[in-house]
Amino acid sequence: MKKLLTLLLIACSVITTVSAQQKANNTKKPESVIAALNAIINKYGNDEGQVYSVNRNPNTGGIESSMRIVPFNCPANNQQNNLLKPLATCFQKDEPLSYQFLHAQPGSTEYLLLNVITNNSEKNSSLHIRTKKEQEMWFMCCKNPENPQLRDAYAIVWERTDEIKGTVYMVTSLRPDIYEKELETSKKTFKIEGRVDADIKDSLYNIYIANSAEELENIGDDDYVACVPVINKRFEWQTELDHPVVGRLRCIFPDGSLCSAWINLDFVPGETYRITVHNGYYDEDRDYERRVGRNSGKSLLNRRQRQGIDDIKVLDKVEIDTILPAENVHRASEFKPTTEQMVKIMMMWTAIEAQMKGMKAIYESLKPFVDMRSLEGSDNYFKQIIKLNKEVDGNFQELIKYMSSIEASPEEQASKREGMQAIYSAILDFYTKQNKGYAELYKKVGVLPKSAKTAQDYISKLTEKYIKEIGKL
Repeated sequence: MKKLLTLLLIACSVITTVSAQQKANNTKKPESVIAALNAIINKYGNDEGQVYSVNRNPNTGGIESSMRIVPFNCPANNQQNNLLKPLATCFQKDEPLSYQFLHAQPGSTEYLLLNVITNNSEKNSSLHIRTKKEQEMWFMCCKNPENPQLRDAYAIVWERTDEIKGTVYMVTSLRPDIYEKELETSKKTFKIEGRVDADIKDSLYNIYIANSAEELENIGDDDYVACVPVINKRFEWQTELDHPVVGRLRCIFPDGSLCSAWINLDFVPGETYRITVHNGYYDEDRDYERRVGRNSGKSLLNRRQRQGIDDIKVLDKVEIDTILPAENVHRASEFKPTTEQMVKIMMMWTAIEAQMKGMKAIYESLKPFVDMRSLEGSDNYFKQIIKLNKEVDGNFQELIKYMSSIEASPEEQASKREGMQAIYSAILDFYTKQNKGYAELYKKVGVLPKSAKTAQDYISKLTEKYIKEIGKL
């Protein structure tokens, strides 16, 4: 009898478990929404610009993530775009199947970023679904019928102009609530929290990762691990790391081009790097850099290996005897110019410094205009600034040319290169501070005249030029 009761209990347990599994597996798909979206794709979908991807578990064959993104456009004539009309009915009908639901009409400030999470955290990405007030959007998230760890997201967004242009999204990925909860408790998580200035138009940031500075130096433009959108002048990204690595942030402009400069950082597990990007410079996370970054003695980056904006060293005043030789760098043999060569270098640098001081005096002359919050009548000042910057550029090129011509033994080459890099850092700081000054000028005055914009553009080009040159060293 006891044995029979035991068997009955086991049988009941099995039946209960199977029943629960069947109930879980009976989760329905939003068939009405899927049919409506497929109808729009089939009739109005554009072949160009489509994205379709599926990732499967190599052992089970089950889908781990999938993505279908289809841009579409159709006539604005109501009789011809009747496929859009049933959307409201279809989404509302399937709404009980969703755990997240949103309808945004034109004029709404409700924007939407969809995180696409995979088992390979380095392939995580984000989709910027609704980006403009003028767009209308329907969006819903449902549990995946086959795998409770996954969620299915369905969205359509469009804008009316001369015609209707929009995009359909069907995305399956890990449920962010499960994934993010695990990340919060993980000591392996490295995170970037970024902001950008209101007056710059950075739209996306590519993230690159390498195990060493040498590997990062040779990384390709397309070898990024994530593409992070800027939303409301903010961007965030995180990943799990087993050990410290080096990484790079590189901006993608709205026209799709890559910025010629970038920011190299130490990526450390369990840490968050907070950064603010301005026009031509950025505010570093000083506490981070002091504790675990390049000022901690633990950095995987060093001055010879860093490349990009991050190489711009802030120097208020440069003394020539602190540049040649650079005593803080260990090397087999130090580069020591002759007395005659050293005197010539000092004379050339003194001339450059005098021009820098003249530039500073011109900028200080703009103070009365700034106090009045108007730059009207200041055109001559900015013409002088351009003229002086051209002279500084010419003299600096002569200095670099002369230093390059000085012979050094193979053992002294590293020391010579360090000295030239230090001078490059000084000139880059000179241009970076000017770039920063224009950003502050814009904030205080509000409108920059054409002469000021011309000067700013010229200085930005010089900054990019010297960033590239120091990279070649």
